[in-house]
Amino acid sequence: MKQLIDFIPLIAFFVAYKMVDIYMATKVLMVITSIQYAIYWIRDRKLENAQIITLIAVLVFGSLTLFMHDETFLKWKAPIVNWIFAITFLGSHFFGEQNLVKRMMSHAVNLPDIIWDRLNYSWVVFFLISGSANLYVAFTFHEIWVDFKVFGSLGMTLLFLIGQTAYLSRHVIEDESDPSVKQTENK
Repeated sequence: MKQLIDFIPLIAFFVAYKMVDIYMATKVLMVITSIQYAIYWIRDRKLENAQIITLIAVLVFGSLTLFMHDETFLKWKAPIVNWIFAITFLGSHFFGEQNLVKRMMSHAVNLPDIIWDRLNYSWVVFFLISGSANLYVAFTFHEIWVDFKVFGSLGMTLLFLIGQTAYLSRHVIEDESDPSVKQTENK
């Protein structure tokens, strides 16, 4: 459910863009994102690193877009955020005891270390491709840029997650200390 709620600012941006223009859409994106993350902060007393990066990017690139009255700044937001995520996932492989994917998912899935590494690298590649695709469409196909940002990026993400789920299902190691596994085996 939380993942769907995270798309509210993007959907509001899309609607405002279609109904008014890029500058109103930028204002809507900035306000809705700020409200959404303020609610998260009030509820949880913290924001995840990805949320902080996203909020800063929305506010910085949105402010530049409005102040300079140039949508070019907003077009750079998605590629830069994606590339920051790619660098973060890549860096986590070399710094820390676990890569980022393992830190995020090891509580739910038991995998061999080589699979965790492959998954982490796959996220690096995904974010590099996603950022590059956003950049290419934004500056090559101006008339469909916002449509691609909403539907193309979402579609790429869903396809990637489906592929990752299929890959994960082949490599999951069942935890024999988990009572639910023993119950299933006994039936």
